[in-house]
Amino acid sequence: MFNPFRPVLTSRFNNRSHRKIAVIDGHTAFTGGINLADEYINAYAKHGHWKDTAILVKGEAAWGLTTMFLSMWSYVSGAEEDHAAFHPGVFPPLPGPATGYVQPYADSPMDDEPVGETIYMNMIYKAERYIYITTPYLIVGDEMLLALCTAAKCGVDVRIITPHIADKWYVHAVTRHNYLQLIESGVKIYEYTPGFIHAKSFVVDDTYGVVGTVNLDFRSLYLHFECGAWLYETESVAQILRDFLDTQEKSRRITLEDCLAVPFLRRLGRAVLSVFSPLM
Repeated sequence: MFNPFRPVLTSRFNNRSHRKIAVIDGHTAFTGGINLADEYINAYAKHGHWKDTAILVKGEAAWGLTTMFLSMWSYVSGAEEDHAAFHPGVFPPLPGPATGYVQPYADSPMDDEPVGETIYMNMIYKAERYIYITTPYLIVGDEMLLALCTAAKCGVDVRIITPHIADKWYVHAVTRHNYLQLIESGVKIYEYTPGFIHAKSFVVDDTYGVVGTVNLDFRSLYLHFECGAWLYETESVAQILRDFLDTQEKSRRITLEDCLAVPFLRRLGRAVLSVFSPLM
C-alpha cells in the first residue's frame, strides 16, 4: 500500500500514487488511464459509458516503465531490488519495423520539477496545425490556460474533449467554469455524451503524442506520482488521432451560447468553487 493513512496531520496525504503500470518480463508494458476496476471495462455503468485509453510498449521503452515500477516497489516495501535481475537480457524482436521514438517518463512531487506539465506545455508550444486533448478534468492554471488560448488565437486548431457525465460534480463544475475563456479564444470544447471520459491523451500535428496518467488538474500536475509515454512519429500517434476523432463523433460541442445561457447563480457558484481548485 502506497502512503497508508496515519493519524498525523501532514501534507504528504496529498502525495498519491496515480501511476498505472503493468509490466511483463521487462520487455512488454502498459500504461495509461486504466485502473483495475470493473467500470474501466464497462462491466457495469458507473457514470454512463466509461471511455479510457492505454498504450502497449515493447523493448527498451518497456524497460523504462519496469524501472519506474521497481523504484516505487523499493520505496514502499523498503527492500532494495537489484534492477539488473529483472532485465530480459535480449529484447524479443518486434513484430515489424519500429518507427519514431518512445520516451516513457515519470513525474514525482519530490523533485521540484513538474515533468508532466512541462511535457504538455512543450507540446502546446510546438503545435503549428492542431492540438487535440482528452482529459477528465480541465482545472488548469493561468499559465496553461494562457498557452491554450494563445495557440488558438494564433490559428492552431485546439480541441478538448471532457466528460458529459461527471464522477465528481464539484470538479466538473470547475471544468465547465473554464469553458467560457477557452471558447472565447477559439478553443473548441466537446463533452463526451455517452458518459465519463477518463482518457489522458495529447496528439499534435500528426507528429507528437502522449498517453499516460496525468490529468489537467492541480493534483496530477503538482502533487501526484504520475507516468506516461511521450511519442514522436510513431504509428501510435496516428492511432491516438483516430481515437480522438472517433470520440469526437460521440461528443457534443459546447458553444459560446451554451456558456452564456448558464444561469448567473450557477456561474457564480462555479467561480467560487474554482478558488478551491488546487484542493480538487
